[in-house]
Amino acid sequence: MSVKVSIILPIYNVEMYLDECLESVKRQTLKEIEIICVNDGSTDGSLSIIKKYAQDDPRFIIIDKENGGYGKAMNVGLDRASGEYIGIVEPDDFVPLNMYEDLYRIACENDLDMVKADFYRFTRDSENGDMSLVYNHLDRTDSWYGRVFDPSSEPDAIRFIMNTWSGIYRREFLNRYQIRHNETPGASFQDNGFFFQTFVRAKRAMILKRPYYMNRRDNPNSSVNNREKVYCMNIEYDHIREILMAEPEIWEKFKYMYSLKKYHNYNFTLNRIGDEFKKEYIERISREFKRARDKGELDQSVFYVMEWEKLQFLIRDPEGFYVKYCLQSEHERALERKVKKLEKEVDIVRSSTTFRVGRFFMFIPVTIKNWLKKSRNSEENI
Repeated sequence: MSVKVSIILPIYNVEMYLDECLESVKRQTLKEIEIICVNDGSTDGSLSIIKKYAQDDPRFIIIDKENGGYGKAMNVGLDRASGEYIGIVEPDDFVPLNMYEDLYRIACENDLDMVKADFYRFTRDSENGDMSLVYNHLDRTDSWYGRVFDPSSEPDAIRFIMNTWSGIYRREFLNRYQIRHNETPGASFQDNGFFFQTFVRAKRAMILKRPYYMNRRDNPNSSVNNREKVYCMNIEYDHIREILMAEPEIWEKFKYMYSLKKYHNYNFTLNRIGDEFKKEYIERISREFKRARDKGELDQSVFYVMEWEKLQFLIRDPEGFYVKYCLQSEHERALERKVKKLEKEVDIVRSSTTFRVGRFFMFIPVTIKNWLKKSRNSEENI
């Protein structure tokens, strides 16, 4: 069988979500696929689940390795892949059954290095399983959809929502430029570098105004929910900078959009990490952006007005920035937690037998008082 799409799943301790993910990949309407499951040293039942699927379907390929992190697992999968195109699925997510057939057809019809589509982010109610969906548009300007463009000559395309899994990539294209992930052990967000490399190298790309991929946001073990991984994003952006600067022409073309994307993701990190790390983190990123300013790597025209003003405040006064954007929000969150606690305590009291009985006896004298008042008023009128 000639493989049209190699789908890579980097797997680490996701047994709770893995069946749903693997079922969605297995049942794709595009049958000429290979499903490369890279078990990155899982200590739960993930490997057993993968083996169950591989027993019944020869398209499943298992690579069982020691834990080396997301980047290493992805690169092992990329090196093993044999398909015309490469797809990526995070093992706590899932995909609709027609996703890869549609993307492969469009990629072939337009001779694309990559094609990406809009996607959903979702959470599930832990009690009843109801799903909440949020539609994510890759392009908020609505001006790029449905046309072939050259990302390597249009830096503004870097503005798209950053992800690596909502599309497919021509394998020959990835190998020609040796586009791979950063392999820093224990790091996270190593897909950022892969995203940048594909956009600065691809010549023919398309994005689709159609949602396919289903991205989970309720996994407590996900990096986006980890409040203690403070500097992973900074490490990744140092890595991206090295890649871009290796070719001066690419760096000059993309340096402003690099700084914009770094600003967005550092803000994301600031909102994600624990409150105890925020002051130190702000001081660190203030120094980084001050260096970028002094080296001529910031361009006001690529930022929105409020973004630029906030960035200048960060550079000029990190202490004031911390007070305004962190201490105040910490105080608000503390008040919110206190209110929720009090509301919960009130609900408990209201549902208690003691409260209901007390309410009944309180009701009796009030009723008697109202009756006596009405009686007196009637006598006076007489």
